[in-house]
Amino acid sequence: MNLARRQFLYSLPAGLLAARGFGCDVAILGGGTGGCAAALAALRNGMRVVMTEETAWIGGQLTSQMVSAPDEHPWIESFGATRSYREFRNAIRGYYRRHYPITEEARRQAAFNPGRGLVSGFAFEPRVALAVLEAMLAPYLSSGQLTLLARHKPLAADAAGDRVRSVTLKSLDSGATRTIDAAYFLDATELGDLLPLTRTEYVTGFESRKITGEPSAPLEAQPANEQAFTVCFAIDYQPEADHTIDRPEEYAFWRDYVPPLNPPWPGKLLSWRMSNPRTLEPRELGFDPRESSARPGPLNLWLYRRIAAQSNFTGGSYWGDISLVNWPQNDYWLGRLIDGSDEEFARQVRRAKQLSLSLLYWMQTEAPRPDGGYGWRGLRLREDVAGAPDGLAMFPYVRESRRIQAEFTICEQHVSSAARPNASTAELFPDSAGVGSYRIDLHPTTGGNNYLDVSSLPFQIPLGALIPKRVENLLPASKNLGTTHITNGCYRLHPVEWNIGESAALLAAHAVKSGHPPRRIRAQKKLLADFQQRLLEQGVEIGWPKMTAR
Repeated sequence: MNLARRQFLYSLPAGLLAARGFGCDVAILGGGTGGCAAALAALRNGMRVVMTEETAWIGGQLTSQMVSAPDEHPWIESFGATRSYREFRNAIRGYYRRHYPITEEARRQAAFNPGRGLVSGFAFEPRVALAVLEAMLAPYLSSGQLTLLARHKPLAADAAGDRVRSVTLKSLDSGATRTIDAAYFLDATELGDLLPLTRTEYVTGFESRKITGEPSAPLEAQPANEQAFTVCFAIDYQPEADHTIDRPEEYAFWRDYVPPLNPPWPGKLLSWRMSNPRTLEPRELGFDPRESSARPGPLNLWLYRRIAAQSNFTGGSYWGDISLVNWPQNDYWLGRLIDGSDEEFARQVRRAKQLSLSLLYWMQTEAPRPDGGYGWRGLRLREDVAGAPDGLAMFPYVRESRRIQAEFTICEQHVSSAARPNASTAELFPDSAGVGSYRIDLHPTTGGNNYLDVSSLPFQIPLGALIPKRVENLLPASKNLGTTHITNGCYRLHPVEWNIGESAALLAAHAVKSGHPPRRIRAQKKLLADFQQRLLEQGVEIGWPKMTAR
């Protein structure tokens, strides 16, 4: 579907919201991974939904941010995710089987992995995820139960007391504004944009150890110290061609940049050497786009986030493999995206894009090769995979958002293996509303911290982390739930964000139908049991079998 057609389908019919009185039951601001999961959950429970998205593509991490090699736990094929997330994964495999020239061997694989990337047992092209998400939402668009507004961003909000009454949106194309009224508002934006607009209390960056008790937290709070973000891109390789891009404007800076991190980074950022995230010792990497499978020795980054493996497709249908570049070398930590002006946001994204383009140019012209040469001029930037004219992701991959001050905050000691040495799971929460599993994985930060990567246990998503301390009808539906800077490191991944969005929407729908607000549902044992039963009926797992640390 071309961009003009997609934007036409996503546009709002004149007067539709006004004719609906309340506007909708559930307004979802942000159409990323959590937003899409929230929309599907609210819609299947009969809610009238408006969902907005800042870019031209819904899907967030899965599509417009080009992180379509999801970071998942090793049990994902069997348990540890919601039913709808597994349906999404199965639909992607089905889409490849129906529409792509995959080999008979690949067709027979139940756990077919289109990219055969090393980071994930399931890697795919962003456009396939987009097509699947659009197909999942299409019946609701056709019926009018869902209104989807692409290229719209929250501009202002009307909040009175402890309730949000409306949110005003701005079209990023025309500049026109429109206002949405709703019973419940879900903030599924990538940066928690709705929180300051609605005056919902939130935190950013590192909390103080004196407040959270976390052993890895600093003694004093560091609200401006946040994880790096990344502007991702996709490449393939044509050995006989020269696809060298123009020298980026900031190339000289990035070519010579040595990260001033603590503990130290082992040399220049643009190199095949990095800090080992777990030990912080120097780690050697490799890169060879001629390789199709892993070999002993340093990790070949070409295979790390590969999203299309040529060997999965019949002869001649693909030029070669397609690989995503979301590596340590293009993590950007020299500025923040949160709580600044629009101009500052644009400036930081532009610098991050310069880093990504500089990495590509370095790989094409100066990067050491295994054969002793330098540069891979046949590396080709795949604008078509990105869906953007500059060949880079439409939106940065954001690891850390504003986070609500929640009724309950998940801390390091609740989930880390070190804090629970004899346990098989993280702390058990009686108000569990979902599950997830990933290491506490924090990338270098704007405050100069190197990696923090420690083992965690399979965890639950407590309902209290989805409920703001004060505001009654706003819920987080992305990375903006009640975690700390540290626990954000394991609650920010694809299946967890999906579960957060889905559970938040089910909570909103349950509140609309029952007449009981979320805070009361959590506080009263009978109401909580009824809601948790509803979660289970809809395929949301709220507990783990006995597991081991990751």
